[in-house]
Amino acid sequence: MDHREILQQLYRAALDRVGGRPAVRHAVENDPPDGPVHVLAIGKAASAMAQGAMDALDEQLQSGLVVTKTGHLGRAVSDDPRFRCLEAAHPVPDDSSLAAGEAVVEYLESLPSGDEVLILFSGGASSLVERLPQGFTADHLAELNRWLLGQHLAIDGVNAVRRAISCVKGGRLARHLHGRPARLYLISDVPGDDPAVIGSGPLVPSAAEPSLAADVPAWVAEAAAAAPAPPAPEAPELAGLRREIIATNADARTAVGERAEHLGLPVQVHHEPLDGDALRAGEHVADALIHGEPGVQVWGGETTVALPENPGQGGRAQAMALTAAACIEGHHQLWLLAAGTDGTDGPGDAAGAIVDVHTCFRGRQAGLDPEASLEAADSGTFLDASGDLLRTGPTGTNVMDVVIGLRGGWS
Repeated sequence: MDHREILQQLYRAALDRVGGRPAVRHAVENDPPDGPVHVLAIGKAASAMAQGAMDALDEQLQSGLVVTKTGHLGRAVSDDPRFRCLEAAHPVPDDSSLAAGEAVVEYLESLPSGDEVLILFSGGASSLVERLPQGFTADHLAELNRWLLGQHLAIDGVNAVRRAISCVKGGRLARHLHGRPARLYLISDVPGDDPAVIGSGPLVPSAAEPSLAADVPAWVAEAAAAAPAPPAPEAPELAGLRREIIATNADARTAVGERAEHLGLPVQVHHEPLDGDALRAGEHVADALIHGEPGVQVWGGETTVALPENPGQGGRAQAMALTAAACIEGHHQLWLLAAGTDGTDGPGDAAGAIVDVHTCFRGRQAGLDPEASLEAADSGTFLDASGDLLRTGPTGTNVMDVVIGLRGGWS
């Protein structure tokens, strides 16, 4: 294998470990339910997670509702007559997100009172499903989310604002369970793996909600005042709910480390998550590669990118990768993969990129400047021209980003 093939194999090991289908199948098989079961799956990995439930439940599965990002729906689920499948907008919600919110509430209210419901949440749920107080529309929601995406906020800060104005986030969806037996399986796409933050916590009230920032759009405070209060953690509607996190970024990093050892490569798995500005994170990982030992280094987490008024192609992973490529230029035998585990990274169809010490040279040969591309939030265009984009399509999981560095010279 060449060095890029090694990085892709390590990345694939991460995806295999945290795949939605096997994660749900194993969780259900380890604690099989009795009697009929209904499935509600929401998120980018909803289709894969629902398929895992199909594998484990067989004829116990009575009905299901799947809400996922457009283009992330698998045939096995969509072709099963027991499932109703909806595709909604991400990362900026629209009317389809509000329609999905109504469908979710109606589905839960329609279920037989004694039957158990299996609820499967993964990243993306915050955008895909929403229900707003009366008088607020998809136009308000789109305005808010465009504002959020430009604020350089970490995901927990973004979701705190989303919870404040919602009728289904922050535990509020639990009111439609009416205390029925339910289990919640979560694939975590947030630092710290807090169930109240994943998908903005439709079934998990936050212990303490932060105050809204003073500079939020004026109507946001009005919507927050109109939204129903979230239930207390000990509320009776939550009495029948059990929850378990079944896949995390730490699991993905561990899988990379194990596969690297299997390949005979020295490996260092970093446990401190990558966060904050993507460009600074790119400098950090490049410095670690330049001054590190030969072999593999692995990071995970979720950084942020402050967007200009008219951003270009590519998200945080590509911005990190291009920054790192600029830092390692002039060195030797250094490679870096930075990618979202869900197969998408901002605008465009790439999961991320695999860069090396010649990336910036190749991009300049195509007439592009790396610094200008980063300033314009257009790293994807540059990396496409340099031939370094990584395209996977939907992966069936979502545990933030994985970053894998490789330094040659091991024996």
